[in-house]
Amino acid sequence: MPQTITARRLLTPEGVLDHPVITIADGLIQSITQAETSREDTTLAPAFLDIHTHGAANHDVMEGTPEALAAISRFLGTRGVGRYLATTVTAPIDKTLRSLEGIANAIEKPTPGAAIPVGIHLEGPFISHAKRGVHPPADILPPDIALFDRFQQAARGHIRLMTIAPEVPGALDLIRHARKQGVKLSIGHTNSTASEAQAAITAGAASATHTYNAMRPLDHRDPGVIATVLDDPSLYAELICDGVHVAPEMVRLWLKAKGEDLAILVTDSMSAAGMPDGVYMLGTFQVQVAEGRAFLKLDDNKGKFSLAGSVLTMDRAVENIQKFAGASLATAIRLASHNPARLLGLESKLAPGQPARFNLFNARGQLQSTTLN
Repeated sequence: MPQTITARRLLTPEGVLDHPVITIADGLIQSITQAETSREDTTLAPAFLDIHTHGAANHDVMEGTPEALAAISRFLGTRGVGRYLATTVTAPIDKTLRSLEGIANAIEKPTPGAAIPVGIHLEGPFISHAKRGVHPPADILPPDIALFDRFQQAARGHIRLMTIAPEVPGALDLIRHARKQGVKLSIGHTNSTASEAQAAITAGAASATHTYNAMRPLDHRDPGVIATVLDDPSLYAELICDGVHVAPEMVRLWLKAKGEDLAILVTDSMSAAGMPDGVYMLGTFQVQVAEGRAFLKLDDNKGKFSLAGSVLTMDRAVENIQKFAGASLATAIRLASHNPARLLGLESKLAPGQPARFNLFNARGQLQSTTLN
């Protein structure tokens, strides 16, 4: 039997529709019409697309099992995510190949009523040792076209996005090779100079992975990769908006630089998202989580600690960007749904014939409910 949902407004990439009436049947939007009035100050918008998440609900995508991917998908769906890229972490080659096969299975047979994995984000192993973060140094490898092809074969063509450090020898050739296969390339975990980052963009890089984090610091005489990421008018740029990875002042700078069309909110969430403090897995290693921070002690760095993913959820990221940067709800939703979809070449609007996957927000810009069909 058809279902009808109403709201004060509907936000789409094309604009705002007042007093929408959406009719749903068999999981698809049948019609979008308008009423004269609506009772509550609520907003409908497309569900979020998280292009950088390693896991949640005590499961990591590297487990590659149906149970793990289903649990992650169900949890993400409760936080407004309709689609996501299952994001790997640097690991031994055999482990990565097995994980990619398992993730591909989940992509081809998604969990009903949950967030859908629409592809894979390969984060590592083609990254910089100098800016590895918590990626295991023994498993970081130089860019290798043949190895990438093995990964893509194991993933059955589902790698949609790959993080790569452009300064590492062989990176530009791999960027050009992967781009020809339709993979989007993201500059990240990099110690590159501004010119090295620009060379990657010229070769085909389209985005930057968690801007500011695991990158050469910004300097007014040696601008480095961050300056190129913020300045280039064609490059998308992710940001982890949890108040832990990036200070609010730098969040505002990022949004001013990239604007409403190129900024992308991500969570970089790991298995501890949605869980109490404790010890959790990120790929093949253990991470300590306490007071909203996930961190790993670096044995090779004189006892220092490094952030290891996050426990952020996308609904909180949308709230935070409104709070930290004064962004409107419409802008926040654009950063969490339309922009990542446009980067990947995916549809992001709500229209007749499209799956009914959207979020409902209250007058304060907080997520109230999610519909996933």
